[in-house]
Amino acid sequence: MYNAFFGFAENPFNLSPDPTFFYRSPQHEEALANLIYGVQSRKGFIVLTGEVGTGKTTMLECLRDFLYAQRTEFAFVFNSRITPVEFFEMIAYDLDLRCERPSKTEVLFRLNQLLLQQASEGRTTVLIVDEAHNLEWEVLEEIRMLGNLENRGGKLLQVILAGQPELDRKLDAPNLRQLKQRIVLRCALHPFTEAETIEYISSRLKRAGMETTEVFPQEVLSEVHVRSQGIPRLINALCDNLLLTAFALERRDTTLEMLDEVAQDMRLEWPGRRFRHRGAPMQEDFRPTPHFTRSES
Repeated sequence: MYNAFFGFAENPFNLSPDPTFFYRSPQHEEALANLIYGVQSRKGFIVLTGEVGTGKTTMLECLRDFLYAQRTEFAFVFNSRITPVEFFEMIAYDLDLRCERPSKTEVLFRLNQLLLQQASEGRTTVLIVDEAHNLEWEVLEEIRMLGNLENRGGKLLQVILAGQPELDRKLDAPNLRQLKQRIVLRCALHPFTEAETIEYISSRLKRAGMETTEVFPQEVLSEVHVRSQGIPRLINALCDNLLLTAFALERRDTTLEMLDEVAQDMRLEWPGRRFRHRGAPMQEDFRPTPHFTRSES
């Protein structure tokens, strides 16, 4: 809605995990490098964790782009609330195993054939599981058993488990100690610092066609960090709604009053939310006119 008003070629704060807007912070660069290294070195099991909204799915999308470019076979399990039977069905579909009947035995037989063929050509195969913290114990055990597929050169199947910190706690359970011992690489994403938040916003504005961050004054940028607590998804939502509010008021900049109203509408909670960093009470009565219902713009 506001793209033409601000001169954007595309929405700078879309909530979808778009790799073209990937912000290469030091921690994200390191995590992506570890994922790629783990796959290429045939390390076996890799775990990626992070709080909600820290960019795990975007990271996986970047990895998928790399695997596509390398013509590496991979299966992507995006719905982790599945049974063991559904798990094997998803693997068979993604890897195009062409099973004559949808049974675990048939899938494993075809999968082993594919893995051996790929290994003979000096290639590997990858299994990516998003939202892995939701996996049932039985499915995690099936995934562990897939780690037994190996030859002298290393693991035939590279498994990446991505999820919230609950995944680490789940893997600490005594009945999963065998799986935990097989994990050779761990990557963790953390909320941004204030400097990273500002750089993140600037990088997305530039990618969308705006070379400066004047639309967000320094005090607004600092408060966006405080109220989002450095979570990229919340940063996007706040900035998107701020731009929508500025557009509604036909203004080329945003203000703390706008941010107060946006944060209240989003029902955000953050440390010290009753007072701004400069000590002034929050204004609860600001409402832009005309008022737009906030949605994806």
